[in-house]
This record gives sequence, structure tokens and C-alpha cells, in this order.
Amino acid sequence: MFFRQLFHPESSTYTYILADSTWRDAVVIDAVSDATNAVLATLREQDLHLTHILETHLHADHISAAKKLREVTDAQVVLSALAGADCADLQVSDGDFLVLGDDVIRVLATPGHTPESLSFRWHDRVFTGDALLIGGCGRTDFQGGDAGTLYDSITEKLFVLPEETLVYPGHDYQGRRVSCIAEEKQLNPRLAGKSRQEFIEIMHNLDLPKPKLIDVAVPANRLCGTEH
Repeated sequence: MFFRQLFHPESSTYTYILADSTWRDAVVIDAVSDATNAVLATLREQDLHLTHILETHLHADHISAAKKLREVTDAQVVLSALAGADCADLQVSDGDFLVLGDDVIRVLATPGHTPESLSFRWHDRVFTGDALLIGGCGRTDFQGGDAGTLYDSITEKLFVLPEETLVYPGHDYQGRRVSCIAEEKQLNPRLAGKSRQEFIEIMHNLDLPKPKLIDVAVPANRLCGTEH
């Protein structure tokens, strides 16, 4: 198997490229528009054929590269059926799967940060978008977010995975690249030992500033990264 983690410093976003080494089929998760060339360069260097462009949710802090990548590669854009994005080629739900060469990628619905948030499980790792971060989680105070729903998603969909499962988040603001389920269960300050109500109170008191690009990024990403 092939795995590559890319980082977009302006939004602290991680983009992931996964591939089957036998058939050379690849998918990309949460590709950033500004990093389109970096994704395409990796595909060329590794002689990979992009089949799917996966989005964990409608991002508020960057514009997706989905439309640009689809135009160049003919790959299919994959979003949650709850995203309201008619531009998506595939609209998936919890329990669905995508074929990647001889492997499959499992779709886990993990709403709470946004209603349409998804995680993707592949081999020994899970790509959690903004649902579960390293030592944190996505905020729940805009885009239909709900703290109680996020707590349920994390505890009932992610924390039930094998503890050695690697956690690859959608963002990290401190340069950390990977965690695991056991570490987040034991050490995540918003979740470890916290009841559902305690978690809700923590999330309601974060008092974070509004994302700078939200008014541009969300409408663009509902159109798979079409900028107006």
C-alpha cells in the first residue's frame, strides 16, 4: 500500500493520498485547492491513477481541490449524502464502502462538527476529518454543529475501534501528525474521563473566533470547490 500525508500551512490542513500498490489506484482525502499541484505531482511521481476524491465535510477554512482534481483526472468526488452538494458524483452514508484496488475504505458517519461529517477507515488507520483531532476535536458552534452529537460520534463510532487504530486528523495546529485511539481515549483533555454533559459544557464555552474564510469556503465547497 502507498500512503502520503501532505500539510497546508495556511489552514493547518492535512491532505492524505492512499493507494493500492498492485493496481496503482489512489484516493485523496481533503485536498486543498492551493495544493492541487502537489497532489498531482505525487500521483505522477508514484504512477498512480486517482479514482476518488473524498471530503470529510464541507470545510470552512479552505477551498477544496475536488473540482480541479476531477477536471484533470476524471476521479469521482465523494461527499456525505447530507452535504446537500449536487456536484458530488457519489453521495455516501454510514456503512458504505469504496473499493481501492484490492482493499476497501469504510465510511463512518461522525456528525457533530457538522451534520455531514464523515470519517474513513482504511487498513489500520482512520481519517477523522474534524470530528476527532489530536488532543481535541472540531468545534460545534456553527454549520449546524452539535456538541452532544459529536460526543456520540466519537464515543460510539471512533472509540469503539481497536485501540491500536491510528488516528489521522483533518488538522493539527502544533505539528503533530498522528495519534491512536488508545491515546485519545486516555489523554484527550476534552474527552478523557468526561461525561456527555461535561463535554457539551466544554464545547459551549470555547469562545472561538469565526473562521476567516467561512463565508467564501462553505458555499464554494458545496459546489466541490468552485470559487465565485
